[in-house]
Amino acid sequence: MSKKVAKVCKLQFPAGGAKPGPALASAGINMPQFCTAFNDATKDRKGDLVPVVITAYEDKSFDFVLKTTPAAVMLKKAANIQKASGDQKQVAGTITVDQLKEIAEYKMPDLNANDVEAAMRIVAGTARNMGIKIEGFE
Repeated sequence: MSKKVAKVCKLQFPAGGAKPGPALASAGINMPQFCTAFNDATKDRKGDLVPVVITAYEDKSFDFVLKTTPAAVMLKKAANIQKASGDQKQVAGTITVDQLKEIAEYKMPDLNANDVEAAMRIVAGTARNMGIKIEGFE
């Protein structure tokens, strides 16, 4: 018999840096146990922001699924900027098509795209909204 799901939470933590707090308390899980498991699973991704989907069950047990780093975070890192532009027309930074393709390939498991070209268009849309120009991409 399967366990009854009590709650599903979508949260983001720095890789290897999950700590007990109010966000985890609302999930109703064993916080130290989750933090240890999450930090062990993400220790190789230091410096990245890692989205996680936590499924909490009524017996206080849990499962979690790690997602890829958000495209916006990766684009800012690739463009070497701290903050994106609030205005699409104002250029905050630039990246190359190769950097765009690298990000799209990394994000493929989490994107609704059938091939790398479609993934590149999705990530390019995010870049455009952030004011990041892509050299050689239309």
